[in-house]
This record gives sequence, C-alpha cells and structure tokens, in this order.
Amino acid sequence: MPLSEELRSELAAIAPERACCRLAELSALFHSAGSVHLRGRGEVALHLDLATSAIARRAFTLLRELGIPSEIRTYSRRSFDRATRYQLHVAGEERALAAFVEAGVLDVRHAPVERPPKRVVGRACCRGAYLRGAILGGGSLSGPRNPHLELRTTSVDGAEFLRSVAAAHDARLGVLDRGRHAAAYAKGIDAIEAVLTAAGSSDAVLAFEERSVIAGARGEANRLANADHANLVRTSRAAQEQLEAVRALQREGRLERVPDRLHEVARLRLRHPTLSLRELAAKCDPPSTKASVHRRLRKLQELAGH
Repeated sequence: MPLSEELRSELAAIAPERACCRLAELSALFHSAGSVHLRGRGEVALHLDLATSAIARRAFTLLRELGIPSEIRTYSRRSFDRATRYQLHVAGEERALAAFVEAGVLDVRHAPVERPPKRVVGRACCRGAYLRGAILGGGSLSGPRNPHLELRTTSVDGAEFLRSVAAAHDARLGVLDRGRHAAAYAKGIDAIEAVLTAAGSSDAVLAFEERSVIAGARGEANRLANADHANLVRTSRAAQEQLEAVRALQREGRLERVPDRLHEVARLRLRHPTLSLRELAAKCDPPSTKASVHRRLRKLQELAGH
C-alpha cells in the first residue's frame, strides 16, 4: 500500500473526542479541500473534494456531530487513472453557516477566509487535529527515497498558517506558492516524523521508519556490490595487462634473462592468470607481500614496454 494511503487510512480512523478538536479538524479539511459556491440572493453552499471513502466518512461524521447535514457524491477524475473522488455537499443553512464561521472557514458575512483565527488552534490537541485534517484533505507522503510530505492549501496564507501550527509542535514546514494553490511541505525523515507524530500518526511513522531502514540497507548492499564489481574489473584488467607483458617478454626470449625474483613472479602469473596479488604473494618461495609482488610485476611491464 502506498505511504499516502496508509497515512490517510490511519488518520481517518481517529475520532476527535472534544468539540474544539472536531471544529479544528473540520476547519483544516475545508481549508485544504473545500470550496464555497455562491447561489445568488446571498445564499452559499460548501463542497469538500476528498480522495478516499474513509476520509469522506470521517468528514460526514464530523459534520453530523456538529448537527450539519451533508450529502456524499462520487465522480471519476478526468485523468488517465480515472480515480474515484468523493464530494460532500453542504447546503448553506443557518446552523451550518454558524458552525463554519466558528470553525474559521467563513467570516461573519459568509465569505471564505484564507486562514482560521488563532482561537481554532488555541490548544495543543486542536493543533494536532488541524494538522490531521490538513493531511486528510490535501496531504501526500512519498519515500523512503527522497522523503517528502506535502500539505496542499488553497492559498499561501493558509500554508503559512499550517507552518505556524506545526512550529508549535517543534515541527518545521516550508511553504510553496504554486499559483493556483499553495503547499506546506517537509523534507527529510526527522522533519516528516515530527509532523506526523503531531497529527496523531504512529503506525504510519513506524512504517515510514521501517521502509527507510530497508531502503538504506538495500542501498548499502547495492553500493558494496557495485564496489566489489568495480574492484573485480580493475583487478582483472590489471592481471590481463601483467599477463600480456610476461608473454611479450617470453616471445622475445627476454624472460629467462630477468632476475630470479622477477622470473618467479612472471612464472606464477603465467600459471595463475586470475589470482590476486595477495594470492600470488602467498605462492612465492618464501612467501612475499602484496606490495612486493606488485612492484615486481610493474617492473616486468616496464621491461616489456607496457
């Protein structure tokens, strides 16, 4: 299961116990995935556009607990994957509008606001609920390679507000302006885990850490394998060059005239063309060192003009 889906599934299962936390989570949902529609005569309606049925049920329950009726509809996204999206439609009834004003989604004139007032996230539990709602409404998580957490908002002001909420939990978020929308984001495992922990996630954090460890171990294994392969290639090429030098001296009749120590190493290289320098050194009589064998073979290459 993708990390984003794991995270959303876990957070959607968390039911806020306090009314203040329900308002904060609902506020974040609408600031990240909501829209306000004017119907004329001063009437408004609100829509939530959500990624999964679990998030839609979570939002539906939040609204119901606040006494706000809503209707869930589905549609297929106009893209290559044709993914199913979920919309919650809320009529602009008096009780609903009052709740959205209290949640900092609308102002007293029922116009949308870019960020809620600070009272909505006045408590630590409400700040966690707001981060949770932001992730559910517009969050995505990728990794473990190049880990990246992004929380989409409708405006830069909303992304700045998210950054301030996260900062209260010692979690750092950056802000991006993408024209039609904005985003608060975190890069790196530590920064991402701080945000997820503040939002109430534990399973996703553990899964993220596990994947990061596995990816790190796999990367290290690949690095070592590549290094071993590179060393093997270099050793094979060097042995081939040494062998060609010895054979050239042999063809020219010069091999028998080299000093005994050089002749011994040349004979060993001819007999064992694939052995490493250390293994050749062990076969010398008496056994020699890797450095000494390397110097002797280097001398043979110089005599052969290689």
